[in-house]
Amino acid sequence: MINLTDSAVSAVKSAISSATQPSSGLRIMVEAGGCAGFKYMMGIDNEAKPDDTVIERDGVKVFVDTKSHEYLEGTTIDFVVALEGSGFTFDNPNAKSSCSCGKSFS
Repeated sequence: MINLTDSAVSAVKSAISSATQPSSGLRIMVEAGGCAGFKYMMGIDNEAKPDDTVIERDGVKVFVDTKSHEYLEGTTIDFVVALEGSGFTFDNPNAKSSCSCGKSFS
């Protein structure tokens, strides 16, 4: 299961409501790259693809492809507002290490 905090749910709802294209949820993916081997990718999307896992929390749908899901199982996604900047953070129990930006892991 992938978890979204209340703050993350609010941030996603805000992004969906201000999108210029019709959107119904958040797509989360893991791709090769970044400074630690893999990187998190996110964006709003209109619909699930046939092989997606769809997770819903407080009216927010999260679309995750099968390959990414194995890397994200148990991850908690938060949205943090801090002096250094605001953004999504990933607490991923599957990551052996991560870089200082928090967007890349191995």
